[in-house]
Formats: sequence, C-alpha cells, structure tokens
Amino acid sequence: MPYRSVVMAVLISPMIVPVIISGAGMFFFFSDVGLAQTYLGVILAHTALGIPFVVITVTATLTGFDQSLVRAAASMGANPTTTFFKVILPLVLPGVISGALFAFATSFDEVVVVLFISGPQQSTMPIQMWSGIRESISPTILAVATILVLLSIAMLTAVELLRRRSERIRGISPA
Repeated sequence: MPYRSVVMAVLISPMIVPVIISGAGMFFFFSDVGLAQTYLGVILAHTALGIPFVVITVTATLTGFDQSLVRAAASMGANPTTTFFKVILPLVLPGVISGALFAFATSFDEVVVVLFISGPQQSTMPIQMWSGIRESISPTILAVATILVLLSIAMLTAVELLRRRSERIRGISPA
C-alpha cells in the first residue's frame, strides 16, 4: 500500500498524543463545524480515540494471515463473498473482537475529552462518577467502580480466550 507508514502514523496518533491536547483540538475543530456539545461530536471523539486500538489488533491479526488459504478457497470454486465469510472472517474475527473490546474500554474510561466535547445534555457514566467523586464519595460510585473492575477482568479474560482460540484455529502451538 502506498504511503502505508503515513496512514498508520495518522491512525495511531490519538494513542500517542496526550488526551488533553486531543480534547482541546477536537473542541476547537468541533466548535468550528458545529459538532461541539452534540451526541454526534461525543461519538466521533470516542471513535477517534478508539481507532488506534482496532488498527493495531486487526493489523497484527492480518500480518499472520496466510494468503494461501484465500487462493485455496478460490481454487476450490468459492466466490469472494464465500471466501470472506467462511475463510477470512473466522480467522480475523478474534483480532476484530479484541480491538473492539480495547476500543470500548478506552472509550468507556474517557473523561477528559468528554469534558471538552460534551454539553449539559451529554453525560457519560465516567463524567457522572467524576462529578460524584468531586462532591463526595457515595456507595453508588463505589458499587459502579466495583462493577467496572469486574467488567475489565471479564474483558481481559475474553481477549485471552480469543487469543487462544485464534492460535488453535491457525494451528499454532502455545510456547
């Protein structure tokens, strides 16, 4: 792919740039185009912050993908759609799901950018927890924090199970 390194650098840049700088930049840009203090602006901000995690995990999965499987499916008479759904997608799906889980966790944890982008109508759970902690620590916030820790453990377990499944499907023995 031409300019692959430039495209990868742009896609991964939200992971490298400090979040407060990203939030301020998004605020000024979204203010100019009328997306500040809208649900669409919050969604686009979370998408921009989650893209690097999806790109990294899917790229890592695709790097190990064996192209001879696609050629074998074609030689057996499979059309491109069938090849995609029966050969490519089952092998790439663990990386896509892992990327989605990492992007969700990052988006769910984001407070700084949402403080910049959201208005009074958009209130995410991390924002509610932040404002609740500033006033006083209530049992509700502690209960939600416990649930979030359990959710994080469940997501990490799911990622590990997907990794093992991917290795098993590809025929890679664990080291």
